[in-house]
Amino acid sequence: MRLLRSTDLALRVLMRLAVTSGAKATTRDVATAMDVPYTHAAKVVAALQHMGLLTARRGRGGGLALTEEGRTASVGALVRAFEGEGDVVDCAGTATSAACPLSSACRLRGALRQAQEAFYATLDPLTVADIAGGPTGPLLLSLSPSP
Repeated sequence: MRLLRSTDLALRVLMRLAVTSGAKATTRDVATAMDVPYTHAAKVVAALQHMGLLTARRGRGGGLALTEEGRTASVGALVRAFEGEGDVVDCAGTATSAACPLSSACRLRGALRQAQEAFYATLDPLTVADIAGGPTGPLLLSLSPSP
């Protein structure tokens, strides 16, 4: 399973904010530190703000700050929110692709669904604070620019 770029960036943004004690980074700072386009970082930050996981204030004295809900958010729930509820494979087909001819008797779809749920179950007990701790925290702080 491969995560969307936005899911990966959302987790990295939250981790970075979790280790910046009180200092406020801007969306541009985060984009630069994570080496992603500003527009992509802005979309992810807006989604995280809408979810109540961070606050964003414009202007002098503004910046991004992790909320308590963001600090204690389940990594599994975050990944589900950004990845969506879809199956790993699309057996039903779409407007541009046909349905799988094996779908009426296939056991693979169920096995993949079970594997996907095991993946999420592994991430569910982890919080943003958990994944930002240990050796990760100092490394996140060393990324430039410093907030």
